[in-house]
Amino acid sequence: MATGTVDTTTVVRKALEGKRLNVGGLVFEWGMLLLLLSSLLVLVVLLGDIVSGAIPTFRARGFDFVTSGLSLNPETAGVSTAIVGSIAITAVVAVVAFPIGIGAAIYLEEYAPDNRWTRFVDTNIRNLAGVPSIVYGLLGLAIFVRLVDVVGLGGQTGGKNIFSAGLTLAVLVLPIIIITSAEAIRAVPNSIREAGVGVGATPWEVVRHHVLPSAAPGILTGTVLTLARAFGETAPLIVIGVATGFFGAAADATVLERATGPYTALPVVVFSWSRQSVGAFGDTLAPAAIVVLLFVLFVANAGAIILRNRYEKTW
Repeated sequence: MATGTVDTTTVVRKALEGKRLNVGGLVFEWGMLLLLLSSLLVLVVLLGDIVSGAIPTFRARGFDFVTSGLSLNPETAGVSTAIVGSIAITAVVAVVAFPIGIGAAIYLEEYAPDNRWTRFVDTNIRNLAGVPSIVYGLLGLAIFVRLVDVVGLGGQTGGKNIFSAGLTLAVLVLPIIIITSAEAIRAVPNSIREAGVGVGATPWEVVRHHVLPSAAPGILTGTVLTLARAFGETAPLIVIGVATGFFGAAADATVLERATGPYTALPVVVFSWSRQSVGAFGDTLAPAAIVVLLFVLFVANAGAIILRNRYEKTW
């Protein structure tokens, strides 16, 4: 005679629910739901206000707003210069922060001994992830602006250019890259490492051929999200001398001259236009620039989610 198996989940759920009405649990559940709906309502109202302000600009100019450069005339001003600046800064961030961050995570998880010093370093990395971004701007102004000028990349701005901005934001997102990469590496089961060592692989071969490929989805997701964070930063750029007004490079300027000259970024343009005395900048152009910025960040976050869901491995 077959005996029925006991469903532990069902037993525990019935024990927790009981036969009596749990008033406290219901109040807590509805309270949390109310807080969630309130947060969503604030978000919807905010997005609605921004989109309604941006509609006149996109209706009148369409995609020309995205392809036009900076201008003192609100009828011709656009965000292409800011988009190029943001992309260039993000590229510097990726080149500098990714190798250092992923390398540091590999060392902390695979090679560093579990002692007091390693735990001290790990704790401070997590603390650095919570430092306000404007503090990194002061660091960039004191160190990276001078460093870029000393090595000969200061240009006509004295080091206040894309390179110093990229280095500053790279340091800002570096703790986040280390943390997310370390968590992804830590999630790889030890059995994979033991199997590699068991067939005679060296520690580096185990890391290179087994651990990193297994942790790659988590690492990639974290790095994409950190790039989105760097793309949307404003305060550090303002501190280290980003251009908040109109500027233009010479028509015959080389790539290096443009890179070492004045620059701006999309979040800075939003900040600058929202403070302009001309009403059109703050009323319609700033909301339109915010919509462009939100679209870029949405694409980056959607890409991270797609990569995670497609390549994520369950152990």
